[in-house]
Amino acid sequence: MKVSNLYICSNCAYENSKWLGKCPSCGMWNTMQEEIRAAQPTQTARRRVEAVSLQDIPLNEVRRTGSGIGELDRVLGGGTVPGSVILLGGNPGIGKSTLLLQVAQSIARQGEPVLYLCGEESLQQIRLRAIRLGVDSPGIFLAAEQNLEFLAEYIEKIKPTNVIIDSIQAVYCSEVSSIPGSVAQLRECTARITEIAKSSGITFFLIGHVTKEGVIAGPKVLEHMVDVVLSFEGEKSFSFRMLRGAKNRFGSTDEVGLLEMGPVGLSEVLDPASIFLSAETALTSGTAITTSVEGSRPLLIEVQALVSASGPNYPKRMAAGIDQNRLALIAAVLEKRLGFHLSACDVFLKIAGGVFLRDPSVDFGIAAAIISSHLDEVIPAGTVFIGELGLSGQIRPVTCLELRLKEIAKMGYSRVVVPKQGRLPAMADLNCIEVQTIDEILELIREG
Repeated sequence: MKVSNLYICSNCAYENSKWLGKCPSCGMWNTMQEEIRAAQPTQTARRRVEAVSLQDIPLNEVRRTGSGIGELDRVLGGGTVPGSVILLGGNPGIGKSTLLLQVAQSIARQGEPVLYLCGEESLQQIRLRAIRLGVDSPGIFLAAEQNLEFLAEYIEKIKPTNVIIDSIQAVYCSEVSSIPGSVAQLRECTARITEIAKSSGITFFLIGHVTKEGVIAGPKVLEHMVDVVLSFEGEKSFSFRMLRGAKNRFGSTDEVGLLEMGPVGLSEVLDPASIFLSAETALTSGTAITTSVEGSRPLLIEVQALVSASGPNYPKRMAAGIDQNRLALIAAVLEKRLGFHLSACDVFLKIAGGVFLRDPSVDFGIAAAIISSHLDEVIPAGTVFIGELGLSGQIRPVTCLELRLKEIAKMGYSRVVVPKQGRLPAMADLNCIEVQTIDEILELIREG
């Protein structure tokens, strides 16, 4: 059999016949991996497929099946679609296997068999986790097998409606002469799984490793081949977990799921305020409340800031819960527009609950917490800050303002500071204060 050597970039799947220190496609260094490929047999001629008018294609409603975990179904768009391939990525130990084992229990209780292909752990290890989680359904079948060529035999014998593969980096095809987890193995294995899923209507859940940068290991082509890509986020030191949709061919990617890790596994978070807000408002400086819209769900978030003299050392900018460059930008705007000498101060910022925020509307709340700590002034109780901070010190309008205000009123807050953006929705018992620039916040804080 004729074979050929190729060098493939593990980051972007760029192929080249020679090894290169730097990938010409993505610019990453030392990502070219050698792969040995067998020559593909010549394909027989195929019948030409006729083109069909768009209006002649029949409309079939997508049938969804509940996973048994409401937050997961929310992110998936209402449940799993038969024949879909779902890729779940997350940091080691975040709870990916725990989540899918609980999903297997819920599906098996509905009378549908589930096949769990464990390529990284032994059957005894899975059994011990199942005992801890209370998973004991006889409809869950485990197979400690890495060779994906036996998958069709398991499916023929068990006839499952759902298959879980833990993980896609651990399985392999013997026809590909490279180690499991390599670029060629990932593409070949995912292609075979996709073919089985589409032809049989079986739903596949694939667990994927992530790199230190937080992206799913392997080439981007792996994410293009599957139907749904989910990201499982959170810090090990916190019990809170967030499930985000990065790609969904059957629904929106705007939704997020909130879960909490406990002694008996993951449970749905019905009251997010219990995680992100303190039981009592702290009567100390440096604390502010803001809102972040994750998907279609508004969350009230507590922001904590500490500003202290840095002395002769270079001033520090340390953030937990937002990008550190974002903190540096906000501090620079406050120094330029308000005259604060923050270049001689260390600025530390923390988002309560361990969540990572990307919503730009929390900028105003972050700035309020930094100002409060720097002036050592307590922000008036019951105040929430909403707005994006511009480089000129302007407080810019935000999206979903009415949704945020309803959540603020529901949680019992009496005053909200918002950017000036036209007519505001009427909210009973909620005093809305409109501002245009960051300068106006000084008067609000000193009033308290």
